[in-house]
Amino acid sequence: MVATMDITTADGVVRGHRGRRVARWRSIPYAAAPVGEFRFRAPRPVPPWSGVRDATEFGFAAMQHRNGARIGPRRQQPTGEDCLTLNITRPVEKSVAPRPVLVFIHGGGYVLGTSALGLYSGARLALRGDAVVVSLNYRLGAFGYVDFGEFSTAIHKFDSNLGLRDQVAALQWVQRNIAAFGGDPNNVTIFGESAGAHAVLTLFATPAAAGLFHRGIAQSPPADWATPHDEARIFARRCLAGLGARSEDAARALIEARPNDIRRAVDHAVAAVLREQPGLFPVAPTIDGDFLPHAPIGAFTDGSAHRLPLIVGSNRDEGTLFARFDAALPTTPESIRKLLSHSDKEAESRVLAAYPGFPNPKVAVRMGGDFVLWRSTVTVMEGHSRYAPTYGYRFDFAPRALQLAGFGATHALDLVPVFGAGDTPFGRALTAAGGRRGMRSVTRQFQDNWLSFARTGKPLPSWPEYTEERRTTMIIDYPARLEDDPDRAKRLAWQGVRVPNLT
Repeated sequence: MVATMDITTADGVVRGHRGRRVARWRSIPYAAAPVGEFRFRAPRPVPPWSGVRDATEFGFAAMQHRNGARIGPRRQQPTGEDCLTLNITRPVEKSVAPRPVLVFIHGGGYVLGTSALGLYSGARLALRGDAVVVSLNYRLGAFGYVDFGEFSTAIHKFDSNLGLRDQVAALQWVQRNIAAFGGDPNNVTIFGESAGAHAVLTLFATPAAAGLFHRGIAQSPPADWATPHDEARIFARRCLAGLGARSEDAARALIEARPNDIRRAVDHAVAAVLREQPGLFPVAPTIDGDFLPHAPIGAFTDGSAHRLPLIVGSNRDEGTLFARFDAALPTTPESIRKLLSHSDKEAESRVLAAYPGFPNPKVAVRMGGDFVLWRSTVTVMEGHSRYAPTYGYRFDFAPRALQLAGFGATHALDLVPVFGAGDTPFGRALTAAGGRRGMRSVTRQFQDNWLSFARTGKPLPSWPEYTEERRTTMIIDYPARLEDDPDRAKRLAWQGVRVPNLT
């Protein structure tokens, strides 16, 4: 017989699974289902329920291509619009004091991903840190990050920044309910990777998120993603045209269309933009002047972001994963040339001089990864360090198998040590050709620093704050080391390079 554990939330009782060492609750709704006339509306409160709600199994992932919701080699989670749920993992043993809370936001370019991925369960992190780990779903792609507000009518209103609003709603749920699970609502750390890391930075710049969390960790954020309002309108019109709808019929079409038809139309529009403008990703939070008043990267630079402690960094070889499997980053010589064509010749020459060997394809891969996922991260480090404690890092470790395969310390590799997955079948496969001792070392580095930060607001004492004067950066490797202003020449070279736009 499966052991269970019931918890009373503000909306009703949820029944989770009680294991030998950890208890888990899956797919607890934090907002009402955004379906029908509420498809493109801000999240609404959960209708309370009577009796006990089963929370031992996962429900739907957010709407996306089915391959994006892959949770195993031959398993995909079902997708659907009724996806606004979160999961909780905590040690079974009772704690004498409320536990720190870590809220994880998954990545996937704001178009794919799910909190049901086994890697994100958080069990090892919860046990090592005596913490409560929360992971959440939020609306993606067409349903979360395309602003159809221009097509609102008196009957059908469409809100902006739906995925971001979902994340705020999830954090509000945590504030109301996490104490019932043994968590401390006054000690909440948000952390995420890739688009999830960008979500962390965006929440720092979102007024409605004030007071809902107390520090953040951003792993490999594409930090300057944000869509100006005018460009968001242009992109929404392209998506509507792809759906085959006219402007005068837009509201009805958006409400009545099958969700997969909307998803496909937006996916095609995204692919077209990536071909036309390498380095520009149009499915991102909209600077709407209201819910998100300013671009997140600008908020960190001018001090209007929430002045809370922040860990932020990137991986040494970010671009290699995208060069092999995904066209979302400019990683070919042709796409790099097109990217640099938006800037003046002096800036272009400066960047090319900092990357000797271009147009060698491997150099182009490095340049694309640095442009999207390192350059803007450094801007966040230097900007936020003027106003709040900031800790910068770079992840350099790669097992021998990934080195031989040409991946190195690629994008998303950091998730393995952060979640302590080095001793899982997947983690052991990564280190089968060597690097097991190194993986254990970087796992300790990540987890000990992440958990110290979640508990106290500071990583371990061996990691000093980042300042503009010294730019001291923790290099997470085997062994770890500190470097002042790593890759200084490249950092300076990227200054003044323009980010492409749709206009």
